[in-house]
Amino acid sequence: MPRSTFVCSVCGQQSPRWHGRCPGCGDWNTLVEESPARGRGGGAAGSPASSGRALRPVRLADVEAPAVARLSTGIAELDRVLGGGLVPGSLVLLGGAPGIGKSTITASALGHLAAAGRRTLYVTAEESAAQVKLRAERLGEAALAVPIVADTDLETVVATIEAEAPDVCVVDSVQTLHAEGMSGSPGTVGQVREVAGRIAGVAKQRDVATVLVGHVTKEGSLAGPRVLEHLVDCVLQFEGERERAYRTVRALKNRFGSTNEVGVFEMRDSGLVEVVDASARFVSEATRAPGSVVLCAMEGSRPLLVEVQALVAPSEIVPPRRVVSGVDRNRLALVLAVLARHGGIGLGSSDVFVSAAGGVRVEEPGADLAIALALASAARGVPLRTDSPLAAFGEIGLTGELRYVAHPERRSAEAAKFGLAPALSPEGPTRTLRAALAAALGSATPQTRKVA
Repeated sequence: MPRSTFVCSVCGQQSPRWHGRCPGCGDWNTLVEESPARGRGGGAAGSPASSGRALRPVRLADVEAPAVARLSTGIAELDRVLGGGLVPGSLVLLGGAPGIGKSTITASALGHLAAAGRRTLYVTAEESAAQVKLRAERLGEAALAVPIVADTDLETVVATIEAEAPDVCVVDSVQTLHAEGMSGSPGTVGQVREVAGRIAGVAKQRDVATVLVGHVTKEGSLAGPRVLEHLVDCVLQFEGERERAYRTVRALKNRFGSTNEVGVFEMRDSGLVEVVDASARFVSEATRAPGSVVLCAMEGSRPLLVEVQALVAPSEIVPPRRVVSGVDRNRLALVLAVLARHGGIGLGSSDVFVSAAGGVRVEEPGADLAIALALASAARGVPLRTDSPLAAFGEIGLTGELRYVAHPERRSAEAAKFGLAPALSPEGPTRTLRAALAAALGSATPQTRKVA
């Protein structure tokens, strides 16, 4: 008789016996017992009793790849992240923190699709139809025309999708549906895997572009087993803070497009509104105070100007605090070390706070120079420019040199578009961090101090 296995609810690691700590991800008390699947002939799946029909391989050159017409959601920023729109029969997983706007953007997209003559279906397993209607009333008449069903039973949802045969379907959320015959409550490893597998099957069979709304953990990652992310075609992450107006959508995985694109949205009373020219918004809000620098970043195929702010204050705490928002904490540690060794500005006894204004998250190494200049300006109390904010980009090496980053001409052109030229970068005469500090701070640049 086949034995049961234990599956981690976080990473999907399988083990023949229970462990207090998952051997895969190291989390505690996450292994859940599951019964093995049955194969043909009553044996366990993958046993010698199972058999299959041999297929004849075909050369890739002989495979026909027909062009697939994408379904535009009517939201340009969302279509950009998806790679041009939804692909019929694809599965998209949309994750984000509670209240960030996942249900709002999906309801708005379905409204645009319905207005364009597409058949749509909204499946809600978390809220009642009346609750969803209250939200849709803010989005206009198009959103109110979307048909909706409210149920938590997987069999009922699958039967409804097959009967209605929509072009686009939204399931909100995949962690709240329940599959009969599977042990465990909704949201467990077995339930989520079964629910996603069944919905994926009907989506591929009926060519239904399906959007699965998913929960996130307290660490900000997508909840559920890792196999869920492998099963879907596209994984979108909704980022931002509920207290801030700006939200971003990133593609963590996309079988039909690039994973480098990002969409910027603003939350208003009427719902989420796409920000077509995000650089104009951020530059208009940039200050000329000490500790402010405009970063020329690249988000996918388009340049984006983001204000980086820094605050340096004396500290009585050992070790001093290092607080970041929107930038990588490890990159900040690297910049602080190089700034002390090759820039003569040691901040080992000061609290350091660095933030990307507007709630935007910047993860590229090209932000190093902007962070270093903001820290130097904040530490000396000297503004970098008086007439307009200073723009900068570039990666900092461990030996103090400025290193090349991708698309420098597009970054510089975006800065010049808003009157921030010339931007400090590795492409100009400033090839080292010391030269960049001298160009930005002028006479306020200190002499390099020896570091033991």
